[in-house]
Amino acid sequence: MENQYFTSDGLQVKNRAFLFGDAVRASFFIRDSKLIMDEECYFFLMASMRKMRLNIPLTYTLEYFQSLFNTEVIESKGIENGIINFLVFRNSDGLTLSKSSVSYFYEVDEMDDVLAVHSRLLELDLIKEINVNNNLLSNIRVHCPENIYGSIYAQENDLDDVILLNPNKRIARSTFGNLLFLEGDVIKIPKQSEGAYISPLLENFVTFLHKNNLADIQEHEIIAFESQKAEEILLVSDEKGIFSVGKIRNKTFGNSRFSELVEDWKKSF
Repeated sequence: MENQYFTSDGLQVKNRAFLFGDAVRASFFIRDSKLIMDEECYFFLMASMRKMRLNIPLTYTLEYFQSLFNTEVIESKGIENGIINFLVFRNSDGLTLSKSSVSYFYEVDEMDDVLAVHSRLLELDLIKEINVNNNLLSNIRVHCPENIYGSIYAQENDLDDVILLNPNKRIARSTFGNLLFLEGDVIKIPKQSEGAYISPLLENFVTFLHKNNLADIQEHEIIAFESQKAEEILLVSDEKGIFSVGKIRNKTFGNSRFSELVEDWKKSF
């Protein structure tokens, strides 16, 4: 099914999202015709807007977004399962940028189950000619030319995605999500200070694993070589969903343990 698109008002070509990438993105999740993790997603959106100094309308409450998505997406369009990728951008109508109003655009990617691991195993590789920063804005979803470059590199080399490193040559993330590395009962995750995304989806998953003692969750500074030592690798993307990594260069990975952990997590909703 084609994605469904929604806007707060008529989109103009001359807007700051189009011209300057002056926008932030956050994802919301629909499962079985209900919003899940809506509070976590809402607070992530608000925090992202503050970091980008966007003017937050008084109407932007949790209840506003719950009503918006329930009315426009679930009830009107009949979407039962999917990811809402919400983009809010600054208009050019204020005396200063911080006083400018904001508008939004969002699309809904419909899928069978937003919490299911996609069936197709991904093939990744490391890319070394570019890196991503590890500052305040690196953890939120803002315009990132490195993601565009990495996506094109992946397409040209018959890959599904690439692993991006930070300036210290350590693993940050992929172009569209975060990486989890399983070794025995330990799951290693790159720290946010390394350039990893803040992800409500990932945080909910690892919190569930930690509370139920299903794995030892460790945030690490991970050098590129360590990707080859993992037994399994999971890619969690707020924008696209959850994927198993099957191959990096000549190394192949299993996916049975992560699949079991995700199945246990799904039952908690």
